Amino acid sequence: MNLHEMALAQFDRAANKLNLSEGIYRVLRLPKREFSVNFPVRMDDGSTKIFGGHRVHHSTILGPSHGGLRYHPDVTIDEVRALAMWMTWKTAVLNIPFGGAAGGVDCDPAHLSSAELERLTRRYATEMEILISPEGDIPTTDNGSSEYVMAWIMDTYSMHKGYSSPAVVTGKPVEIGGSEGRKDATGIGMRICVTETMKRQNATVFGATVAVQGIGEVGRASARALTNANMKVVAMSDSQDAAYNPNGLDIEKLFAHKDQTGRVAGFPDSDTISNADLLGLKCDVLVPAAFELQITGANAAQVRARFVAEGANGPTTPEADDVLAANGVTVIPDILCNSAGVAASYFEWVQDLQNFFWDHSEITKRLEVIIGHAYNDVYAASQKHGVGLRTAAQIVGVKRVVDAYMARGIYP
Repeated sequence: MNLHEMALAQFDRAANKLNLSEGIYRVLRLPKREFSVNFPVRMDDGSTKIFGGHRVHHSTILGPSHGGLRYHPDVTIDEVRALAMWMTWKTAVLNIPFGGAAGGVDCDPAHLSSAELERLTRRYATEMEILISPEGDIPTTDNGSSEYVMAWIMDTYSMHKGYSSPAVVTGKPVEIGGSEGRKDATGIGMRICVTETMKRQNATVFGATVAVQGIGEVGRASARALTNANMKVVAMSDSQDAAYNPNGLDIEKLFAHKDQTGRVAGFPDSDTISNADLLGLKCDVLVPAAFELQITGANAAQVRARFVAEGANGPTTPEADDVLAANGVTVIPDILCNSAGVAASYFEWVQDLQNFFWDHSEITKRLEVIIGHAYNDVYAASQKHGVGLRTAAQIVGVKRVVDAYMARGIYP
Protein backbone atom coordinates (compact mmCIF):
# COMPACT_ATOMS: atom_id res chain seq x y z
CA MET A 1 0.00 0.00 0.00
CA ASN A 2 1.46 3.36 -1.01
CA LEU A 3 0.51 6.57 0.76
CA HIS A 4 -2.22 7.56 -1.69
CA GLU A 5 -3.88 4.15 -1.44
CA MET A 6 -3.70 4.49 2.33
CA ALA A 7 -5.30 7.94 2.31
CA LEU A 8 -8.09 6.64 0.05
CA ALA A 9 -8.69 3.63 2.33
CA GLN A 10 -9.03 5.94 5.34
CA PHE A 11 -11.38 8.21 3.40
CA ASP A 12 -13.54 5.26 2.36
CA ARG A 13 -14.10 4.28 6.00
CA ALA A 14 -15.43 7.75 6.78
CA ALA A 15 -17.41 8.01 3.54
CA ASN A 16 -19.21 4.76 4.32
CA LYS A 17 -20.49 6.27 7.56
CA LEU A 18 -21.71 9.42 5.81
CA ASN A 19 -23.61 7.73 2.95
CA LEU A 20 -22.25 10.17 0.38
CA SER A 21 -23.80 10.46 -3.06
CA GLU A 22 -21.82 8.72 -5.78
CA GLY A 23 -20.92 12.03 -7.42
CA ILE A 24 -19.55 13.73 -4.30
CA TYR A 25 -17.75 10.54 -3.30
CA ARG A 26 -15.91 10.45 -6.63
CA VAL A 27 -15.09 14.16 -6.51
CA LEU A 28 -13.50 13.91 -3.07
CA ARG A 29 -11.38 10.89 -4.00
CA LEU A 30 -9.65 12.84 -6.78
CA PRO A 31 -7.31 15.87 -6.59
CA LYS A 32 -8.64 19.10 -8.06
CA ARG A 33 -5.40 19.64 -10.00
CA GLU A 34 -1.84 18.35 -10.24
CA PHE A 35 1.25 20.04 -11.61
CA SER A 36 4.61 18.32 -12.15
CA VAL A 37 7.76 19.91 -13.51
CA ASN A 38 11.36 19.04 -14.34
CA PHE A 39 13.74 21.95 -13.94
CA PRO A 40 17.50 22.58 -14.16
CA VAL A 41 19.63 23.89 -11.30
CA ARG A 42 23.19 25.12 -11.61
CA MET A 43 25.40 23.36 -9.07
CA ASP A 44 28.39 24.88 -7.29
CA ASP A 45 30.86 23.02 -9.53
CA GLY A 46 29.32 24.59 -12.63
CA SER A 47 27.40 21.49 -13.71
CA THR A 48 23.64 21.39 -14.29
CA LYS A 49 21.36 18.91 -12.56
CA ILE A 50 17.70 18.21 -13.30
CA PHE A 51 15.22 17.93 -10.43
CA GLY A 52 11.56 16.90 -10.47
CA GLY A 53 8.92 18.76 -8.49
CA HIS A 54 5.19 18.48 -7.82
CA ARG A 55 2.33 20.50 -6.43
CA VAL A 56 -1.11 18.95 -5.87
CA HIS A 57 -4.32 20.76 -4.93
CA HIS A 58 -6.77 18.27 -3.49
CA SER A 59 -9.53 20.75 -2.66
CA THR A 60 -10.13 24.50 -2.67
CA ILE A 61 -13.82 24.38 -1.72
CA LEU A 62 -13.28 25.86 1.77
CA GLY A 63 -10.67 28.43 0.78
CA PRO A 64 -7.19 28.80 -0.72
CA SER A 65 -5.25 25.56 -0.67
CA HIS A 66 -2.50 25.18 1.89
CA GLY A 67 0.12 22.52 2.50
CA GLY A 68 3.74 21.64 3.02
CA LEU A 69 6.67 21.49 0.63
CA ARG A 70 8.73 18.33 1.12
CA TYR A 71 12.36 17.99 0.05
CA HIS A 72 13.32 14.31 -0.06
CA PRO A 73 15.02 12.02 -2.62
CA ASP A 74 12.09 9.59 -2.55
CA VAL A 75 9.28 12.09 -3.15
CA THR A 76 6.61 10.71 -5.50
CA ILE A 77 3.40 12.11 -6.92
CA ASP A 78 1.36 9.55 -4.95
CA GLU A 79 2.97 10.72 -1.72
CA VAL A 80 2.11 14.32 -2.55
CA ARG A 81 -1.48 13.33 -3.45
CA ALA A 82 -1.89 11.69 -0.05
CA LEU A 83 -0.45 14.64 1.85
CA ALA A 84 -2.76 17.01 -0.04
CA MET A 85 -5.83 14.90 0.77
CA TRP A 86 -4.91 14.69 4.44
CA MET A 87 -4.45 18.45 4.52
CA THR A 88 -7.99 18.92 3.19
CA TRP A 89 -9.42 16.93 6.10
CA LYS A 90 -7.01 18.51 8.61
CA THR A 91 -7.99 22.09 7.80
CA ALA A 92 -11.66 21.10 7.80
CA VAL A 93 -11.33 19.45 11.23
CA LEU A 94 -9.86 22.73 12.48
CA ASN A 95 -12.77 24.56 10.81
CA ILE A 96 -10.45 27.11 9.16
CA PRO A 97 -10.92 28.52 5.62
CA PHE A 98 -8.20 26.54 3.86
CA GLY A 99 -8.26 23.73 1.33
CA GLY A 100 -5.66 21.00 1.06
CA ALA A 101 -2.45 21.01 -0.98
CA ALA A 102 1.05 19.56 -0.86
CA GLY A 103 4.28 19.81 -2.80
CA GLY A 104 7.58 18.02 -3.11
CA VAL A 105 10.95 18.04 -4.84
CA ASP A 106 13.01 14.88 -5.34
CA CYS A 107 16.23 16.14 -3.79
CA ASP A 108 18.36 15.41 -0.76
CA PRO A 109 18.94 18.74 1.03
CA ALA A 110 21.70 17.15 3.13
CA HIS A 111 23.76 16.78 -0.05
CA LEU A 112 23.17 20.32 -1.31
CA SER A 113 25.07 23.42 -0.29
CA SER A 114 23.07 26.38 1.00
CA ALA A 115 23.63 28.17 -2.33
CA GLU A 116 22.45 25.13 -4.32
CA LEU A 117 19.38 24.77 -2.10
CA GLU A 118 18.54 28.42 -2.58
CA ARG A 119 18.85 28.20 -6.39
CA LEU A 120 16.74 25.03 -6.42
CA THR A 121 14.07 26.66 -4.25
CA ARG A 122 13.89 29.85 -6.27
CA ARG A 123 13.62 27.87 -9.53
CA TYR A 124 10.89 25.64 -8.08
CA ALA A 125 9.03 28.76 -6.84
CA THR A 126 9.27 30.27 -10.33
CA GLU A 127 7.88 27.09 -11.91
CA MET A 128 5.03 27.03 -9.38
CA GLU A 129 4.20 30.71 -9.62
CA ILE A 130 1.18 29.99 -11.82
CA LEU A 131 -0.34 28.17 -8.81
CA ILE A 132 0.81 29.93 -5.64
CA SER A 133 -0.57 33.20 -4.28
CA PRO A 134 -1.96 34.53 -0.99
CA GLU A 135 -5.47 33.98 -2.35
CA GLY A 136 -4.85 30.73 -4.24
CA ASP A 137 -2.25 28.36 -2.78
CA ILE A 138 -0.02 28.96 0.25
CA PRO A 139 2.97 26.63 0.72
CA THR A 140 4.52 25.93 4.12
CA THR A 141 7.33 23.82 5.55
CA ASP A 142 7.50 20.01 5.60
CA ASN A 143 10.24 17.42 5.94
CA GLY A 144 13.47 18.69 4.41
CA SER A 145 12.35 22.30 3.96
CA SER A 146 12.72 25.11 6.48
CA GLU A 147 11.86 28.68 7.32
CA TYR A 148 14.70 29.77 5.03
CA VAL A 149 13.16 27.85 2.12
CA MET A 150 9.90 29.70 2.78
CA ALA A 151 11.81 33.01 2.87
CA TRP A 152 13.35 32.28 -0.55
CA ILE A 153 9.95 31.40 -2.01
CA MET A 154 8.39 34.54 -0.58
CA ASP A 155 11.23 36.71 -1.87
CA THR A 156 11.15 35.13 -5.34
CA TYR A 157 7.39 35.62 -5.63
CA SER A 158 7.65 39.19 -4.30
CA MET A 159 10.43 40.13 -6.73
CA HIS A 160 8.37 38.88 -9.65
CA LYS A 161 5.29 40.79 -8.45
CA GLY A 162 7.21 43.97 -7.75
CA TYR A 163 6.03 44.30 -4.14
CA SER A 164 6.45 42.36 -0.89
CA SER A 165 3.91 39.58 -0.46
CA PRO A 166 4.57 37.82 2.89
CA ALA A 167 1.19 36.02 2.91
CA VAL A 168 2.20 33.81 -0.04
CA VAL A 169 3.86 31.30 2.33
CA THR A 170 3.79 30.44 6.02
CA GLY A 171 6.56 29.18 8.27
CA LYS A 172 8.78 32.17 7.48
CA PRO A 173 11.28 33.79 9.85
CA VAL A 174 9.60 36.24 12.22
CA GLU A 175 11.70 39.08 10.77
CA ILE A 176 9.81 38.92 7.43
CA GLY A 177 6.26 38.21 8.54
CA GLY A 178 6.52 34.89 10.33
CA SER A 179 4.46 34.35 13.46
CA GLU A 180 5.46 34.22 17.09
CA GLY A 181 4.81 30.86 18.72
CA ARG A 182 4.90 28.77 15.58
CA LYS A 183 7.70 26.48 16.75
CA ASP A 184 5.74 25.66 19.91
CA ALA A 185 2.43 25.11 18.13
CA THR A 186 2.70 21.40 17.29
CA GLY A 187 3.67 20.63 20.87
CA ILE A 188 0.70 22.56 22.24
CA GLY A 189 -1.66 20.57 20.04
CA MET A 190 0.02 17.30 20.99
CA ARG A 191 -0.32 18.12 24.69
CA ILE A 192 -4.00 18.99 24.42
CA CYS A 193 -4.90 15.90 22.37
CA VAL A 194 -2.90 13.46 24.52
CA THR A 195 -4.01 14.78 27.90
CA GLU A 196 -7.67 15.04 26.85
CA THR A 197 -7.65 11.48 25.51
CA MET A 198 -6.00 10.12 28.64
CA LYS A 199 -8.37 11.94 30.97
CA ARG A 200 -11.43 10.67 29.10
CA GLN A 201 -10.13 7.13 29.49
CA ASN A 202 -9.29 7.65 33.17
CA ALA A 203 -5.56 7.27 32.54
CA THR A 204 -3.10 9.07 34.82
CA VAL A 205 -1.25 11.90 33.10
CA PHE A 206 1.23 12.70 35.87
CA GLY A 207 4.31 10.52 35.44
CA ALA A 208 3.03 8.81 32.28
CA THR A 209 5.86 7.38 30.19
CA VAL A 210 6.43 8.52 26.61
CA ALA A 211 8.49 7.13 23.71
CA VAL A 212 9.11 9.50 20.78
CA GLN A 213 10.17 8.28 17.35
CA GLY A 214 11.93 11.20 15.66
CA ILE A 215 14.08 14.01 16.99
CA GLY A 216 13.28 16.63 14.37
CA GLU A 217 11.14 19.71 14.88
CA VAL A 218 7.92 17.79 15.59
CA GLY A 219 9.59 15.21 17.81
CA ARG A 220 11.32 17.86 19.91
CA ALA A 221 8.20 20.00 20.24
CA SER A 222 6.18 16.95 21.29
CA ALA A 223 8.78 15.82 23.83
CA ARG A 224 8.98 19.28 25.38
CA ALA A 225 5.22 19.74 25.56
CA LEU A 226 4.55 16.32 27.12
CA THR A 227 7.41 16.82 29.58
CA ASN A 228 5.86 20.16 30.58
CA ALA A 229 2.60 18.25 31.14
CA ASN A 230 4.44 16.22 33.82
CA MET A 231 5.00 13.16 31.64
CA LYS A 232 8.33 11.35 31.38
CA VAL A 233 10.11 10.80 28.06
CA VAL A 234 11.88 7.44 28.39
CA ALA A 235 12.99 6.95 24.79
CA MET A 236 13.71 9.04 21.72
CA SER A 237 15.16 8.12 18.35
CA ASP A 238 16.81 9.51 15.26
CA SER A 239 16.93 7.76 11.87
CA GLN A 240 19.52 5.26 13.14
CA ASP A 241 19.03 4.42 16.81
CA ALA A 242 17.14 5.33 19.95
CA ALA A 243 18.26 6.41 23.42
CA TYR A 244 16.38 4.67 26.24
CA ASN A 245 16.26 5.17 29.99
CA PRO A 246 13.24 3.76 31.88
CA ASN A 247 13.73 6.43 34.56
CA GLY A 248 13.45 9.22 31.99
CA LEU A 249 15.75 11.16 29.69
CA ASP A 250 16.96 14.73 30.12
CA ILE A 251 15.57 15.76 26.75
CA GLU A 252 17.37 19.11 26.50
CA LYS A 253 20.71 17.42 27.08
CA LEU A 254 19.71 14.75 24.55
CA PHE A 255 18.93 17.42 21.96
CA ALA A 256 22.33 19.03 22.58
CA HIS A 257 24.05 15.62 22.29
CA LYS A 258 22.28 14.97 18.97
CA ASP A 259 23.22 18.41 17.64
CA GLN A 260 26.86 17.97 18.65
CA THR A 261 27.43 14.37 17.55
CA GLY A 262 24.77 13.87 14.87
CA ARG A 263 23.31 10.84 16.68
CA VAL A 264 21.35 9.94 19.80
CA ALA A 265 23.52 6.83 20.27
CA GLY A 266 26.05 7.22 23.05
CA PHE A 267 23.94 9.62 25.10
CA PRO A 268 25.09 9.32 28.76
CA ASP A 269 22.85 7.43 31.19
CA SER A 270 20.96 5.70 28.41
CA ASP A 271 20.92 2.43 26.51
CA THR A 272 21.07 2.44 22.72
CA ILE A 273 18.18 0.49 21.19
CA SER A 274 16.78 0.18 17.67
CA ASN A 275 13.83 2.07 16.21
CA ALA A 276 11.96 -1.23 16.10
CA ASP A 277 12.61 -1.70 19.81
CA LEU A 278 11.33 1.81 20.52
CA LEU A 279 8.03 1.10 18.75
CA GLY A 280 7.59 -1.98 20.91
CA LEU A 281 8.48 -0.42 24.27
CA LYS A 282 6.05 -0.81 27.13
CA CYS A 283 4.98 2.77 27.79
CA ASP A 284 1.86 4.87 28.15
CA VAL A 285 2.23 7.04 25.04
CA LEU A 286 4.02 6.30 21.77
CA VAL A 287 4.62 9.32 19.52
CA PRO A 288 5.59 8.42 15.94
CA ALA A 289 6.97 11.79 14.82
CA ALA A 290 9.31 10.80 12.00
CA PHE A 291 7.99 9.49 8.67
CA GLU A 292 4.97 7.69 7.30
CA LEU A 293 4.29 3.94 7.27
CA GLN A 294 6.04 3.17 10.57
CA ILE A 295 3.34 1.09 12.26
CA THR A 296 2.05 -1.53 9.84
CA GLY A 297 0.30 -4.87 9.85
CA ALA A 298 3.71 -6.47 10.29
CA ASN A 299 4.62 -4.80 13.59
CA ALA A 300 1.38 -3.39 15.07
CA ALA A 301 0.96 -6.40 17.36
CA GLN A 302 4.29 -5.53 19.01
CA VAL A 303 3.09 -2.05 20.06
CA ARG A 304 2.63 -2.09 23.84
CA ALA A 305 1.75 1.57 24.40
CA ARG A 306 -1.78 2.36 25.51
CA PHE A 307 -1.96 5.49 23.34
CA VAL A 308 -0.41 6.27 19.95
CA ALA A 309 -0.23 10.03 19.29
CA GLU A 310 0.66 10.67 15.65
CA GLY A 311 3.11 13.54 15.25
CA ALA A 312 4.00 12.53 11.68
CA ASN A 313 1.59 12.32 8.76
CA GLY A 314 0.48 8.81 7.88
CA PRO A 315 2.62 6.77 10.29
CA THR A 316 -0.03 4.07 10.81
CA THR A 317 -1.61 1.95 8.07
CA PRO A 318 -5.31 0.96 8.07
CA GLU A 319 -4.35 -2.67 8.72
CA ALA A 320 -2.31 -1.55 11.73
CA ASP A 321 -5.25 0.56 12.94
CA ASP A 322 -7.37 -2.57 13.09
CA VAL A 323 -4.73 -4.52 15.01
CA LEU A 324 -4.17 -1.69 17.48
CA ALA A 325 -7.90 -1.26 18.08
CA ALA A 326 -8.28 -5.00 18.71
CA ASN A 327 -5.47 -4.78 21.26
CA GLY A 328 -7.05 -1.85 23.10
CA VAL A 329 -4.62 0.80 21.82
CA THR A 330 -6.12 4.24 21.20
CA VAL A 331 -4.73 6.08 18.18
CA ILE A 332 -4.94 9.89 18.16
CA PRO A 333 -4.77 10.54 14.41
CA ASP A 334 -2.42 12.84 12.54
CA ILE A 335 -5.13 15.11 11.14
CA LEU A 336 -6.05 16.00 14.71
CA CYS A 337 -2.93 15.36 16.80
CA ASN A 338 -0.42 17.33 14.68
CA SER A 339 -2.89 19.90 13.36
CA ALA A 340 -1.78 22.80 15.58
CA GLY A 341 1.03 23.59 13.15
CA VAL A 342 -1.60 24.19 10.48
CA ALA A 343 -3.59 26.37 12.86
CA ALA A 344 -0.43 28.40 13.46
CA SER A 345 0.02 28.71 9.67
CA TYR A 346 -3.52 30.05 9.41
CA PHE A 347 -2.79 32.61 12.12
CA GLU A 348 0.40 33.64 10.30
CA TRP A 349 -1.47 34.08 7.02
CA VAL A 350 -4.19 36.18 8.69
CA GLN A 351 -1.58 38.39 10.39
CA ASP A 352 0.29 38.89 7.11
CA LEU A 353 -2.90 39.89 5.28
CA GLN A 354 -3.73 42.42 7.99
CA ASN A 355 -0.16 43.60 8.62
CA PHE A 356 -1.08 43.30 12.29
CA PHE A 357 0.73 40.82 14.52
CA TRP A 358 -0.08 39.06 17.79
CA ASP A 359 2.32 38.27 20.60
CA HIS A 360 3.28 34.78 21.78
CA SER A 361 0.64 34.66 24.53
CA GLU A 362 -2.14 35.59 22.10
CA ILE A 363 -1.03 32.87 19.67
CA THR A 364 -0.96 30.27 22.46
CA LYS A 365 -4.41 31.27 23.68
CA ARG A 366 -5.89 31.07 20.18
CA LEU A 367 -4.22 27.70 19.56
CA GLU A 368 -5.65 26.22 22.74
CA VAL A 369 -9.14 27.36 21.77
CA ILE A 370 -9.06 26.06 18.19
CA ILE A 371 -7.47 22.70 19.08
CA GLY A 372 -9.84 22.28 22.01
CA HIS A 373 -12.86 22.80 19.76
CA ALA A 374 -11.45 20.42 17.14
CA TYR A 375 -10.81 17.72 19.73
CA ASN A 376 -14.33 18.02 21.15
CA ASP A 377 -15.85 17.78 17.66
CA VAL A 378 -13.84 14.64 16.85
CA TYR A 379 -14.58 13.00 20.19
CA ALA A 380 -18.31 13.70 19.77
CA ALA A 381 -18.24 12.12 16.28
CA SER A 382 -16.43 9.09 17.72
CA GLN A 383 -19.17 8.61 20.31
CA LYS A 384 -22.00 9.22 17.85
CA HIS A 385 -20.78 6.80 15.16
CA GLY A 386 -19.07 4.26 17.41
CA VAL A 387 -15.73 4.56 15.62
CA GLY A 388 -12.12 5.27 16.56
CA LEU A 389 -10.72 8.78 16.61
CA ARG A 390 -9.17 8.48 13.13
CA THR A 391 -12.41 7.66 11.35
CA ALA A 392 -14.20 10.20 13.55
CA ALA A 393 -11.74 12.94 12.52
CA GLN A 394 -12.19 11.99 8.87
CA ILE A 395 -15.99 12.07 9.31
CA VAL A 396 -15.81 15.60 10.75
CA GLY A 397 -13.47 16.85 8.00
CA VAL A 398 -15.22 15.14 5.09
CA LYS A 399 -18.67 16.30 6.23
CA ARG A 400 -17.56 19.92 6.40
CA VAL A 401 -16.16 19.76 2.87
CA VAL A 402 -19.33 18.04 1.61
CA ASP A 403 -21.51 20.66 3.31
CA ALA A 404 -19.50 23.39 1.58
CA TYR A 405 -19.99 21.69 -1.78
CA MET A 406 -23.73 21.48 -1.20
CA ALA A 407 -23.92 25.14 -0.16
CA ARG A 408 -21.88 26.40 -3.11
CA GLY A 409 -23.27 24.11 -5.80
CA ILE A 410 -21.50 22.77 -8.86
CA TYR A 411 -20.36 25.37 -11.42
CA PRO A 412 -21.69 26.12 -14.02
